[in-house]
Amino acid sequence: MKVYEYNKCSTCRKALKQLDADGVEYQKIPIREQPPTKTELRKAIKLLGKRAVCNRSGKDYREMGLSKKIDDMSVSDLVDLLHANGNLVKRPFIVNGETITVGFTQKV
Repeated sequence: MKVYEYNKCSTCRKALKQLDADGVEYQKIPIREQPPTKTELRKAIKLLGKRAVCNRSGKDYREMGLSKKIDDMSVSDLVDLLHANGNLVKRPFIVNGETITVGFTQKV
């Protein structure tokens, strides 16, 4: 399992804490320095949709005005943009075999 994360992100820290508590082995990857691969991003967009894969609460997303542009962007252009700027990717971005999960909701 690969977990693309940002160490200052509280949601990422909660997700990693949960994985640790569940005894799950994973490879932690810094999302800003090493964004998900284009193949992983393309697959995530196909499975989850364009908006779900984007960090819509992030500063870069807002400053670029992506909320108004994203629906008109091709998947290829969005993949290129997300791959070039890991801040734009919803985190944590988790790849487990053929499954891709973005974000985290804590168990109750």
